[in-house]
Amino acid sequence: MKHMKPISLKDVQINDSFWSKRQRVVRETVIPYQWDALNDNIPGAEKSHTIENFRIAAGETEGQFYGMVFQDSDLAKWLEAVAYVLVHQRDEDLEKLADEVIDLLERAQQPDGYLNTYFTVKKPEGRWTNLRDDHELYCAGHLIEAAVAYDEATGKRKFLDIICRYADYIASVFGTEPGKIRGYDGHPEIELALVKLYKATGQRKYLELSKYFVEERGRQPHFFDQEAERRGEKEWFISHEYYQAHLPVRQQKTAEGHAVRAVYLFSAMADLAAEYGDQRLFDVCKTLWNNVTRKRMYITGGIGSSHYLERFTVDYDLPNDRSYAETCAAIGLVFWAHRMLQIEADSQYADVIERALYNGILSGISLDGKSYFYVNPLEVWPATANHRHDMKSVKITRQPWFGCACCPPNIARLLASLGQYLYSQCEPLKQIFVHQYISSEAEAEINGERVKLVQSSGFPWDGQVKLVISQNKPLKWTLALRLPAWSARTEVKINGEKLQTQGKTAKGYLYIERMWQPGDSLEVFFAMEIQRMRAHPEVRANAGKVALQRGPVVFCLEEADNGQNLQDIVLPEAAKLAGQFDATLLEGVYVIKGWGVRTDMEGIGDELYSPQAVSKVPIEIKAIPYYAWSNRDAGEMLVWIREY
Repeated sequence: MKHMKPISLKDVQINDSFWSKRQRVVRETVIPYQWDALNDNIPGAEKSHTIENFRIAAGETEGQFYGMVFQDSDLAKWLEAVAYVLVHQRDEDLEKLADEVIDLLERAQQPDGYLNTYFTVKKPEGRWTNLRDDHELYCAGHLIEAAVAYDEATGKRKFLDIICRYADYIASVFGTEPGKIRGYDGHPEIELALVKLYKATGQRKYLELSKYFVEERGRQPHFFDQEAERRGEKEWFISHEYYQAHLPVRQQKTAEGHAVRAVYLFSAMADLAAEYGDQRLFDVCKTLWNNVTRKRMYITGGIGSSHYLERFTVDYDLPNDRSYAETCAAIGLVFWAHRMLQIEADSQYADVIERALYNGILSGISLDGKSYFYVNPLEVWPATANHRHDMKSVKITRQPWFGCACCPPNIARLLASLGQYLYSQCEPLKQIFVHQYISSEAEAEINGERVKLVQSSGFPWDGQVKLVISQNKPLKWTLALRLPAWSARTEVKINGEKLQTQGKTAKGYLYIERMWQPGDSLEVFFAMEIQRMRAHPEVRANAGKVALQRGPVVFCLEEADNGQNLQDIVLPEAAKLAGQFDATLLEGVYVIKGWGVRTDMEGIGDELYSPQAVSKVPIEIKAIPYYAWSNRDAGEMLVWIREY
């Protein structure tokens, strides 16, 4: 059943005009900045106290635990980002710092293997008494992911050994055997992490523990109800759906509850479907995938439309000004899509990865890497920002840090690990897949021979891509190229000659099987035209509106370019749109311009309502990439534009 596997991060080197700059910002700015934040050294930023919590847990200082119950996970994600950075560029100082942090984790670990500062410092008698809310297994999962990444990057086993002791302890606590807790976490994360730990160690017990946590979820009698009763809770007000525990996972058909929790769980389900060859579980994943991407996803790749409990609501409920679309949720969507793609070579998964990367994720970090969005709305009117009780987390400018700081280190680890999302290979079928068009070099092995791909891409501003094959001798294998859904026309040339009959297409991939010669080159052209995107008619918020998209990038209007009251702007259906790259704006972006109309404010009185028709005046509109908004002065922003 498992179709392919990603080409290892170690075997992919990105050298892209767009993404290398962002990875450099992560390496040179974000990681040091976030380290300072974790140590409370960012003036004006919300307090973190994360490192100090570990020092207190290790008995090195005195004090009280501070922060969210899941504060440990911020450090874990930071360490994971460090690991990915070290894969390609070893940095003695950074590695020494990471090793010192790992030493601190070891000192904070309890004799039985337990490692969680909230319970060690603040609630030592409360272990495993509130799995529903207290994120113990969630934090453990992030530590596991970080340890696996650090071992793979550096070859140092210490962190992995620490975490294996913790995982072994967890396995001794949970399960169906007599004396064990027959429960699971309120925030899925450990499930996907345990699969990674299994792959890193070869210890099948970790895979089986992941399977237990997933399969136990939602069974009756309901564990969360039993747990609440043991705590003396007579009633609680958050539904089982919030935790994706309303039904056993194999019976779930729609994405419910907290969006980040959901996609982390679905990622683990896809992992387990692949590892166990479980077609039925994969079919459940596909049903959930279709529900999310066809009925509950924003055009930016954002998911989780409601601020209330950061959750999915109902099909087609995608408000723009109230959109929550947490950065972590879009990141989790990429995790899930990536896993689905390895099982089924279908371009829809890679298309969603691309959509989220260029839009709903990249919008979560400023161009300089020093401020962040937790929430990613598709429409902003600053005048109401402080008067919306349902949108208290929405800020009209990015913030230097958050009390709940899950998103900043999450985006750091994703950008640092971007290389693993570009290529896959299927060794039995002698296939190499190109999923993302990002300038890079990748190496794979086919029939015992090393094959190197050198990709030069103009994405996201230009649809020209070139691939050069480097190998020691002629070798027959198949190159599979994703055909992006946004491109209406694709042309391929091999060694300068247009491809005619040597390729076949299936599920959005072009398969080219041939005897490749050393030095063979492909030129690929994807039509990258400005498109007016329209939402499904049942998306009520977007009735009569269009969004502008070019290639993988969604655009928006910002007050800095178009003045106030963006909702008043109308784009005639016949209006021509044109664009060009502006190297001087927002570190270099493609800009779309065209003519629209808006109300002629001259002659408008102070009446709130009037039967008089208003006249319109022409206005030149200017749209910038959505990811780049809020990098100038604070102001209005709008993705969906009225059309007539």
